[in-house]
Amino acid sequence: MRFRFSHTWLVLALSVLSSASGQRFSQPSSVNNDSNSSKNTLPLAEVPTGVILVKGAWSTASDSVTSVPEEATVTHGVFNDPYFGITYSVPKNWTEKFKGPPPSASGRYVLAEIGLSEPLKGLARGSILIIAQDLFFTPLPAANATELIHYMKDNLQAYYEVDTPPREIQIAERSFAFFSYWSPVAQLHWYILATQIRCHAVEIVMSSRDIHLLQDLLRDMNGMELPEEASPAGGLGGGTAPACIKDYARAENMITRVDPVLTGHKFNPVPVRIIIDKQGDIKHIHFLNAFSDQVQPITDALSKWKFKRYQRNGQPVEVETGIWFGNRPAYR
Repeated sequence: MRFRFSHTWLVLALSVLSSASGQRFSQPSSVNNDSNSSKNTLPLAEVPTGVILVKGAWSTASDSVTSVPEEATVTHGVFNDPYFGITYSVPKNWTEKFKGPPPSASGRYVLAEIGLSEPLKGLARGSILIIAQDLFFTPLPAANATELIHYMKDNLQAYYEVDTPPREIQIAERSFAFFSYWSPVAQLHWYILATQIRCHAVEIVMSSRDIHLLQDLLRDMNGMELPEEASPAGGLGGGTAPACIKDYARAENMITRVDPVLTGHKFNPVPVRIIIDKQGDIKHIHFLNAFSDQVQPITDALSKWKFKRYQRNGQPVEVETGIWFGNRPAYR
């Protein structure tokens, strides 16, 4: 199956905020013919500003100490994501506009959407999206950030044109895959940067009608702090992070495995990242997208799993890997 790639889907997700913000709702009580039945109405609840209400699958983790990708924040003009080890001071007069939606079932995250804090005379408009794609679960035929960038270029829709073909550039003393494209109709330009950290392709997507603004934003990226492992075809963990290994939960690496018994939702894909400690036990479970009735039985089963110790250079190291539960998507 071939997939058309576009960043415009983000606009649909983020636009929900403007319609939901500030609304009020109530839950009706059961039918009552009593004249005082209005007293049974539950109190109105305020929908918090900047929050998307989604009923269904959600992300959750087994502990609050271990960092997860969606913990990215923009505070006092600084973007910070402890999981990826990224710190970035956003340009002056720019700020986080919206919180992103929860991770998708294919492991895609919107870590931050940054724009001008308020319209300024003579200053061109633009946006910065910071996105991560989990390469354990992506439906795209890309094994690393370099392949993802080439796939994006090769699958641009017909009304876009390539400005700069994919190439490798240096940002903040780290390598990134880069390419740019534009829309002749909208007169809008996009700069796409991608590097790999912990088996995720981390993308920085800058867009504006002013190409000089994009060049300035690109130069400002040199102040970013990134982990040493960041590179378009590397980023496989190590150092203070676990070694990330795709499909590690295979029979040859395991001592004990117990399958969960799902009694509720059974047919949706449930992508789960786990961290295995140096003794072969699971120390952390991160559900990217799961219903609440799936979390406990999967957690109970994973607590009984036991892996052989993984060694690198003769020393035991922690391992991070991904597992599908439920029905794996057909594109896999």
